Amino acid sequence: SKEVNLYSQRHYAVDKLQYENFQKLTGIKVNVIKANADELIERLKNEGEDSPADLFVTVDAGKLYRASKMGLLQKISNKIIDTNVSPDLKDKNGYWIPITYRARILVYSNQRVEKNDLSTYEELVDEKWKGRILARSSSNAYNQALMSSIVANLGSDLASSWSKGIVRNFARDPKGSDRDQVKAIAAGQGDIAIVNSYYIGLLLSSEKEEELNAGKSVTVFFPNQAENERGSHINVSGIGLAKYSPNKENAIKLMEYLTSEEAQNTYVNNSYEYPANPNVTPSEIVQSWGTFKRDTLDLNMLGKYRDEAIRIFDKTGWK
Repeated sequence: SKEVNLYSQRHYAVDKLQYENFQKLTGIKVNVIKANADELIERLKNEGEDSPADLFVTVDAGKLYRASKMGLLQKISNKIIDTNVSPDLKDKNGYWIPITYRARILVYSNQRVEKNDLSTYEELVDEKWKGRILARSSSNAYNQALMSSIVANLGSDLASSWSKGIVRNFARDPKGSDRDQVKAIAAGQGDIAIVNSYYIGLLLSSEKEEELNAGKSVTVFFPNQAENERGSHINVSGIGLAKYSPNKENAIKLMEYLTSEEAQNTYVNNSYEYPANPNVTPSEIVQSWGTFKRDTLDLNMLGKYRDEAIRIFDKTGWK
């Protein structure tokens, strides 16, 4: 059939544009069912061999790892996709591919913080940041992935100490989205926020005055950049090929397209994410922040240590 069925967690306008472009190019219609990743995983599990899903799309490598461990995905072996994607962003086990990535960075107030005041994620526990840090809740997958990376890199004990220190330095109880943390800095409610990089691009390109002003009130900072440090934590938006994909050939074609230079340029200039394809450069806004060293941790660790990350959040009072 001339269709492909996606179970997708992504909720960005750029995705609709990508699927329309793919249909024009190939004649293959893209059908999308949207829900959060855990709901989609449960649906895949319950449907079993009768599932209409061809592809599972998420904004978190940890969820892709979970789906693969539950036997819901099949291996992807394709030379075009392999050529299109940076080697360090790939699943070492071959069950999923990245389409974009984002860094979980710090942004700081232009008025109340100097760049030299900042260095690493770990340093945020310093007493000088007491009452100054903003972040969203621990139930958020982006924060869970960040904590999973800290567990993987530093161990549970140090991750627990770090979480306690962050909680001690919060400007307010965690709430709202990443955009809301930046708006809170603009409103003087805190001085530093932990956010995903692309939200700053979205704020700086917004037509809403409040959002544009919030974006302009902060500067982007990439933590852990010194020579002996691991680099800034990243996560991917990625795709897994469903175990019982009824339209496998079409699904592979869509993955080839989404990792192509044409589609990657569409992503970077609309969603302000980083490209998975190394031949594509980020948008001008994102380029203006400079290049950065990314943590090359196996991204499956963001799933492997997820339960431990949630346990640490609960134990240390990160709401």
